[in-house]
Amino acid sequence: MSNRLADESSPYLLQHASNPVNWYPWGPEALERSKVEQKPIFLSIGYSACHWCHVMEHESFENASIAAVLNEKFISIKVDREERPDLDQIYMNAVQLMTGRGGWPMSVFLTPDLEPFYGGTYWPPVPRMGMPGFGQVIVAVDDAWQNRREQAIERAGELTLRLRQVGATGRGQGMLTPDLIDRAVAKLEQIFDSTHGGFGQAPKFPHPMDLQLLMRVWFRTRRSSVLDMVKRSLDSMARGGIYDHLAGGFARYCVDERWLVPHFEKMLYDNALLTGAYLDAYLITRDESYAQVVRETLDYILGYMTDGRGGFYSTEDADSEGEEGKFYVWTPAEIKEVLGDVRAHRFCYVYDVSESGNFEGRNILNLPKTIAECAAARGWELKELTDELDASRAALLAARDKRIRPGKDDKILVSWNALMIDSMARTANILGEPKYLLAATAATEFILKEMRRSDGRLLHAWRNGKAKLDAYLDDYSFMINALVTLYEASFDERWVDEAVRFADIVIAHFSDTAAGGFFFTADDHESLITRNKDVHDSSVPSGNAMSATALLRLGRLTGRNKYQQAAQSALGYGIGVMHQSPAAAGQMLIAADMSLSPAREIVMLGIEHDTLRRVANSLAQNYIPNLVVAARTDDPRTNSPHLQPIFEGKQVSDGPVSVFICENFACQAPVDDSEQIETLWASMAASANFRCYDFDE
Repeated sequence: MSNRLADESSPYLLQHASNPVNWYPWGPEALERSKVEQKPIFLSIGYSACHWCHVMEHESFENASIAAVLNEKFISIKVDREERPDLDQIYMNAVQLMTGRGGWPMSVFLTPDLEPFYGGTYWPPVPRMGMPGFGQVIVAVDDAWQNRREQAIERAGELTLRLRQVGATGRGQGMLTPDLIDRAVAKLEQIFDSTHGGFGQAPKFPHPMDLQLLMRVWFRTRRSSVLDMVKRSLDSMARGGIYDHLAGGFARYCVDERWLVPHFEKMLYDNALLTGAYLDAYLITRDESYAQVVRETLDYILGYMTDGRGGFYSTEDADSEGEEGKFYVWTPAEIKEVLGDVRAHRFCYVYDVSESGNFEGRNILNLPKTIAECAAARGWELKELTDELDASRAALLAARDKRIRPGKDDKILVSWNALMIDSMARTANILGEPKYLLAATAATEFILKEMRRSDGRLLHAWRNGKAKLDAYLDDYSFMINALVTLYEASFDERWVDEAVRFADIVIAHFSDTAAGGFFFTADDHESLITRNKDVHDSSVPSGNAMSATALLRLGRLTGRNKYQQAAQSALGYGIGVMHQSPAAAGQMLIAADMSLSPAREIVMLGIEHDTLRRVANSLAQNYIPNLVVAARTDDPRTNSPHLQPIFEGKQVSDGPVSVFICENFACQAPVDDSEQIETLWASMAASANFRCYDFDE
């Protein structure tokens, strides 16, 4: 038997299609039935890679007696948070207001007017560990609805008013100055784990935006302590169990403080954002281990998470065969079976594999010591050991690939794909790896072809040949940013044309002209109980922060002041979160750093594309944040009118390439000597200046 979720495309919803609960997807049928029958809605929100979502399904939603109560007393709606982040934002805020915490699965009870009056996260089926049983919860909620309905509705109305205040706070007041960034660094220093790297205690998340902010601060100050925080964090993660030492890629987070035991699901966005952080660290330090992490992570995406049409899949689950992490862990006997006794002995020593295990009697591969430290401790020749371990990892990966894999959520989301497009394109440029540019281009072309409405506006999600759901601010802002990066990696001017189209849509349909910033949903989106404005980073940058970042870049590239003004509007709106919660505003502070820096443009003109590309690649080898780069040959057939201002009045001089260093479109004399060009790059990599904006005006 199946319920109405059987007709959905979301893997998460399909996981619940055979539950005895009479699930509905969010939509008119369920909402209207709630109104007609005056039954409250039980709204359950989760995602396919969520371990505790699976637990609650098996314990409660497959329980016939619990299902019978839900089916009689409630209209039960199941939502995939990755498809409907708008609903997730609203009702997660509600749960946090009611309980002081949040998480998934999210369980919320709504009035027929969609206003929340009770909620929580995971509940066991019967009382356990100080938690009420879910069976008790639904009986108590039904009792409240039947016997104290007016109170429940009154409570829901009060909570909804608070949600509207939370979701649309007023414009920030104060100066946008470097001091904001300095205060954020002080907060990060306060919560930094100097022993294991990272921020805070267990559970520990990667914080890639904060790490990238710290690298920008290092660029401005050259404070070694700031860079040390970055290196300690990146080194610990790359050596820890959060990193997949066989296939590459990072798990979502760790349940311990030393990065050993991950929550094993792998998310596309984590791997995209962490790739960007490791790339920046590689440029600063020239540590090849960071470049290796980047390559291995992106190769994991290409090998396991890329659709044949070009888009990138969303997640791989934590569970396989009903056990969390089973796919990833090893015993010494399993390793000996693949490698033989001698190679297995060395591998187990290096990667912390023992008979007692480090995770429930089995072993998560990790590096308590570096490979060089292991070689020195045992008197092994380093090159020989490194080559052997490379071969051993490949053999173990081949063996692991024969296991039953965790479930894969193969839907394609514009926002998460855009983050990976950005990282793929940057990597191609910095590491000189054309395959990553090809992958970034293929994913972009897929989105532009398969995930647009007939009027050119984006759709959020695609699976099995069908795109659906109008795009959110994240989709547009992340995509604008990715298109600018893709242009700078290829100098294909069609990407600027597309970025301009999407930027105009954002300004026309998402702007809050009264209070500043951007709403998460468009002005013609489905009407919900509130219209949020997203300013706090979560696992991904906030929509307003990425809008500010992307529009600043695009405005500097095209010379369009309206994009700069829109970016400043988002920054002004974000002043409050930068002041009050700097650890939740990493991307907004990155945009602030960009805004406060000189508006530098590098313009290159050349006779042919390959020479331009070589000069651009030499620039890319330097860590110089806050630049925009434009280049073209004298072939007018490929020229975009949107880039005409940045190229206006410039011509190739004596050499094969002429380089113009500009600030706010005022340019120095061109340089065409290769040695002088390299000197220019070095001088820019060594300087940073700032200016200030006042949002009291």
